[in-house]
Amino acid sequence: MMEYEFQRMWLPRTQTRSAVCRLLTDAAEYGGWELDRLRLFPDGTRWVTLRRRIIRVRRTA
Repeated sequence: MMEYEFQRMWLPRTQTRSAVCRLLTDAAEYGGWELDRLRLFPDGTRWVTLRRRIIRVRRTA
């Protein structure tokens, strides 16, 4: 079974769409995060959940 690590963040409505896109792209490219869920509220704030896979190293012999 795959295990994931999650990171949640609130993004204020003052951040532009391009700034949010750049932030998420950087998190994916440099941190290994992928977008799990993005919720856009009527007031313009965004609730973002990022996830990345946890790789467990098993001991051999």
